[in-house]
Order: sequence, then structure tokens, then C-alpha cells
Amino acid sequence: MKKRILALALAAALSLGLLAGCGGDTNGGDTATPTPAADNTDTPSTQAPDDGGGSAGEASGTFTIGMIGPLTGGAAIYGTAVLNAAQIAVEEINALGGPVQFNLISADDVNDAETAVNAYNNLMDQGMQILLGTVTTQPALAVVPYTYDERVFTLTPSGSGDDVIEGNDNVYQVCFTDSNQGTRSAQYIDEHFEDPKIAIIYKNDDPYSQGIRDNFYAEATARGMEIVYEGTFGEANQTDFNVQLTGAESAGADMIFLPIYYTPASVILTQANQMGYHPTFFGVDGMDGILTVPGFDTSLAEGVYLLTPFSADAEDEATQAFVTEYQSRFGDTPNQFAADAYDGIYIIYEAIQAAGVTADMSNEEICDALIAAMGDLSLVGLTSAGSEMTWDDNGAVSKDPAAVIIENGTYVTP
Repeated sequence: MKKRILALALAAALSLGLLAGCGGDTNGGDTATPTPAADNTDTPSTQAPDDGGGSAGEASGTFTIGMIGPLTGGAAIYGTAVLNAAQIAVEEINALGGPVQFNLISADDVNDAETAVNAYNNLMDQGMQILLGTVTTQPALAVVPYTYDERVFTLTPSGSGDDVIEGNDNVYQVCFTDSNQGTRSAQYIDEHFEDPKIAIIYKNDDPYSQGIRDNFYAEATARGMEIVYEGTFGEANQTDFNVQLTGAESAGADMIFLPIYYTPASVILTQANQMGYHPTFFGVDGMDGILTVPGFDTSLAEGVYLLTPFSADAEDEATQAFVTEYQSRFGDTPNQFAADAYDGIYIIYEAIQAAGVTADMSNEEICDALIAAMGDLSLVGLTSAGSEMTWDDNGAVSKDPAAVIIENGTYVTP
């Protein structure tokens, strides 16, 4: 099995000062990587692993990687984080001066399925060979049929829907699937809380929210956990949650599970506080970003739990190096989506080396070779909580989840 430690590559590259000082364009335009520094006295541990004789040869050439995600609009915090972190990783790899180089281009999908398809076609016109995307599930569901038909290898950093990879042999995930998040959330609550009375509030017209809810409910029921209330909402009514919160409180819920994104979650926390209702809130990766909502009183997020594979406050060298570099470039703390994207670029890099592909191959040849390589890759990255990431035949990642709790405005390990 081919094991690479991506985090070590990051720490080494940053300690050597190999990175250029400019960030990527986060306004929806295309982004190209700068010329790498020529003075490289050492390199991180990113050499191609022994492939047991299955490689077509030495990987080489400049590969064009496309990134699609919301760079504007309500979900821009996710897409911008992905693009920023991908840019860091690409510049690191290019600065190594090795035979494999990357050209990163990007397009804004404003978290809209139709726009995402247009973005995909635009990037294909620019010569995209590999797709890092899309960032969110609904646009991913619209794009992956095209990448499947046109044989473009696709690695989504955060499109977590199970349907994103189902039946698409060219699509892989860095993030947990919705089923994994739902199941692991129920497992964590069962193992760390004593007999909670649980309410669930989820978005019924969002495949991400619905998928996590379904798997959480199934696992919680199988474990004999007590779910006392469920409330739903849709895109048109996510500004008033008094009915759902009243129902949860009346049912005696002392914990509310929120498989939703951070914007409606911030409204729920605000309105619960106004009611004088103070249950424990437990969310998933979509709530990463709640501390950045304009006008939100972040003190209301104290004690909120999130199931996430990345914490910017982790003390390991690689995480701290990444956080420091990200903050110095972009003036912000990276979220899980940024870490997923950073790992994603290195996963692509390692798969290219393992497969021995060259940039002058057709997209189909590159895609098929990378699919074969992914089955044998085993990597430790920023989002694997110290465990190895591997992928099953469906493209789903296997790694250990971790929970964090918000204390004093930061994420900490409970």
C-alpha cells in the first residue's frame, strides 16, 4: 500500500519558505499559479511511491486543474476557502521544481447547479484535465454526469452527498459522505452524552441536510437513542424557527442536532436564546463558518459541538504551519473546507505520481490511470485526524472523524 504523509510535505515546504506571497483571485475569475521559486535547497517528502510495477512511467508535465465552487453569494465562505487553500498547495508543489507541475484555474458557481454546469464547460474550454470540485453537493450532482461522460478525473473536497459518487467511477471525495457524517454523529453523541433527549431540525429541500438526517436517524434508532422531536424547513422559510424550537422545547429536548449550513444555524441559535431555551447544539461540517456570520453574536455559539475532521486550533506542526500561512495570506482562519482542498491537491499530486501519467495524455487516459492508482493510495493529511485516508471502490473516503466544541470563540477538542 502506498502511504504518503501529506502534512509533512506542508510543514517542510513552509519551513523552507518556498511559497510565493500572493493569494488567488477570489472574485470568480480564473486563477493561474505563479512561477515557482528556482532556489530549492531541499524538498518535502512527496516523491512518487513505489507502485509495484503498475506505473506507466515517470509522471511529468504541467497538469491543468480546475476548481469550481461558490466564490460569490451566500456560500462564498466555502468556495473562497477551497480556492485559497488549493492555491497554497499548488504553489508548494510547483516550488519543488519537480517534473510534475500544476496550473490552477477556477470558476464561480454561486452554489447553483445550472451555473456550475456552465462553469464546468468554461473550464473545459480552457483545457482542464482534472477537476477539484465542485465544493457543494447540489452543483456537484449537476456536474458529475458530464465529468463521467467526458472522463475527467474528479475529486470533490466537500461535496458530501452519497449520490455524488454513486455510479460515477471517476469521482472521489475528500470529505465524509452524508451517510458517514450522520452515522458518526449519532455514534459520537451516544458515546459521549448520557441519554440525551434529541430534537432534529433539518432542511427538507437540501440533499445534504436530508441525507445526513436520514443516516443520523437510522443509526440513532438502531442504538436506542431517544429522538423526541423533528422539525423541518425549506429554502423559502429559513428566517423564523420559533415553531421548530417551541416544538423541541415542549418535547423536552436537551440536545438539538442540526445537519444544516451555518447561516440558518445562526438564526436558530439566536432565536433559541431569545426564547430562553438553551439545549446543547450539535452540528456537522456545514456549520463550520458560524463564527463568521455578519451580525451574529458569537457568544451564542459557546458550547456548540461540530463533527469535523479539522480544527485550526490543533497543536500538530502541520496544522499550525498551514493556519499561519493561510492567515498571513488571507487575513482569516482556515476552515475545514480549506483543509479539505489542501489535502485534495496533494491527493491528486500523489495519484499522478503513482499512476505515472504525463500531461500530454488524453483526459480519458489520465482519468483511468488515476482511478487505478486511487485504490492503492493511503495518505495522512490535515483532515484525517492523524489516521490514514483510503478510498473504497465507490470513491468514498475512509478516515477518522473528530468533534470540536466552540469555547471562547475558537474550536477546541473536547
